[in-house]
Amino acid sequence: MLVNDQPGRYPAAMFRILLVLSGALLGFGHPSNGAESPDVSPEPLAGLRLATFDVDATPPVGSRLAYDSVTNKGELGLRARGVVLWGAEAPIVLCAIDWIGLANGGHDAFRDALAQAAGTSRQRVTVHAVHQHDAPTCDFTAEQILKEAGKDPWQYDGRHQREVLAELSRAVRAALPQAQPVTHLGLGEARVEKVASNRRIFGADGKVRGTRWTATKNPLLRAEPEGVIDPMVSLVSFWNGERPVAVLSYYATHPQSYYRTGVPNPDFPGLARFLRQLAVPEALHVHFNGASGNVGAGKYNDGAMTNRLVLAERLADGMRRAWENTQRQPITAADVGWGVVPVALPLARHLSVEELEAQLAASDTGFRALRLAWVRGCRDGRTLDITCLRVGPARILHLPGEPFVEYQLAAKAVRPDLFVAMAAYGDYAPGYIGTAAAYEQGGYETGVASNVAPEVEGVLMAAIKKLLARP
Repeated sequence: MLVNDQPGRYPAAMFRILLVLSGALLGFGHPSNGAESPDVSPEPLAGLRLATFDVDATPPVGSRLAYDSVTNKGELGLRARGVVLWGAEAPIVLCAIDWIGLANGGHDAFRDALAQAAGTSRQRVTVHAVHQHDAPTCDFTAEQILKEAGKDPWQYDGRHQREVLAELSRAVRAALPQAQPVTHLGLGEARVEKVASNRRIFGADGKVRGTRWTATKNPLLRAEPEGVIDPMVSLVSFWNGERPVAVLSYYATHPQSYYRTGVPNPDFPGLARFLRQLAVPEALHVHFNGASGNVGAGKYNDGAMTNRLVLAERLADGMRRAWENTQRQPITAADVGWGVVPVALPLARHLSVEELEAQLAASDTGFRALRLAWVRGCRDGRTLDITCLRVGPARILHLPGEPFVEYQLAAKAVRPDLFVAMAAYGDYAPGYIGTAAAYEQGGYETGVASNVAPEVEGVLMAAIKKLLARP
């Protein structure tokens, strides 16, 4: 069993006490938690301004998670939170939600609703899942496909998701009149110790010989080196004078310690976010999962339940040091910009409409309804938006699916002169997105779990380079 071999800043006993208070504390200081307000955006005010929003996204008992039904609720639920930044052209909305993923029509619906609430366009809204597994999924297109086929929509039943969507819209509208001026930008980063490790273990022939899942009991696989990861957690903070208004954190790892409990929970990244919320209560803390399709905590996690707190404390410690390393600088609306590159991702060769429709007719559904929605969309020319927020010397990229960490490292290498961060798990429909070489190496992620072809690397890297090249 893994033990906490480094003294934590948050003793376990104190942590358990704080969890009991979580419901009240998470909403404290942030009045934009869904109160009603008129369905209009305020008139633009001079200067750069930022509003925060935060709502409960925990499904009720009896509803469906990605894999199981909800049997109970824990002390710490799921959140959907984010920021609206405006003053530089139309408003920009950044949202993260503690769900496993939003795909196809579900992802589109959330972006459209938030755009309408904030008075902006869909292309200036980004919605990302943190990808916890004891959490719901959302795909209104898959739901429609299953219902039209006379099937139980199961995890794609969108009743709760639509309630959260409506609550988010109300929260954004309520937040806008309470927006604060943004005078300074803060940027900081720090290395996170003993959390992330690469999932793909290679043999002497360069092929994948084993997968180090996010909970790995095999001691030989855990003993393998960390492999390719991005060990850094990046923090982007917005300030009103000396007061922090929002802190956005970015770290690349699958977020599972253990799951399939029937109890919705934000797992260790959510706990780390909660600890930082307690430490810096003036600001809303929003966490985004980076490019972590091939990265998890498997080297440092054998699945023991005690490891959730261990991993949370380690990630929170990295966030704390990134916060302490933060350098502030003045910013104005002229320092903020937004770039969009729509892309058509190449469809995986093993997927076809006819085969998926046949599987659906045979009642072998699972995630195949999501895949059928994706394949039909690709056939009809559907594109996904790759976007980039420019704020001072920082560039924050927003990607779909579960891209490999190599994309994040490559983006940082393209512009070493800038502070580059990445949020992945936007539209979940593409599934795992490997590098071109990874599709030749075998392994779970680039097999049937990927809905795109190896040529995806060229498409994504061209978009990333184009966005990062913009002044």
